[in-house]
Amino acid sequence: MKIMDFLSKKAIIMDIKSSRKEEVIRELVDALVNAAEIEKRYTNKLMEALLTRESLGSTAIGQGVAIPHAKSECVEKLIAAFGLSQRGVDFDSLDGEPAYIFFLLVAPQDSAGPHLKALARISRLLKDKYFRDHLRAAKDAAQVINIISQEDEKKV
Repeated sequence: MKIMDFLSKKAIIMDIKSSRKEEVIRELVDALVNAAEIEKRYTNKLMEALLTRESLGSTAIGQGVAIPHAKSECVEKLIAAFGLSQRGVDFDSLDGEPAYIFFLLVAPQDSAGPHLKALARISRLLKDKYFRDHLRAAKDAAQVINIISQEDEKKV
């Protein structure tokens, strides 16, 4: 599975403005709405699903990375948004460090397999410090897409 198969190229935020977990998730959901990946009328329902998942345990996996995710009937296919925070956000990470890199993942309600494969793929790539550093240094969405595409080609 390749990240570019489900990452919305129009839902990439290079400078997350929010400093709180819930607001970051809202920014990423809004990016998917603005990219026409999710209907605006589903915003609150999707936020509820994401925050419910977050209440079970933080989706910050450490090393400056968070992967908020949920399954929802609001989507018909696996879709992701990407965000970078320059300041870092307290996302209740296990290592206590702020999160800078965000992948928000939404999967259809009945898609446990693809959802888990996507989470595994993202977290496996983000364990690579070189990859994380390149993403954090990216200047625009085109660079982010290029970095992820190159990595997709290497480790499928």
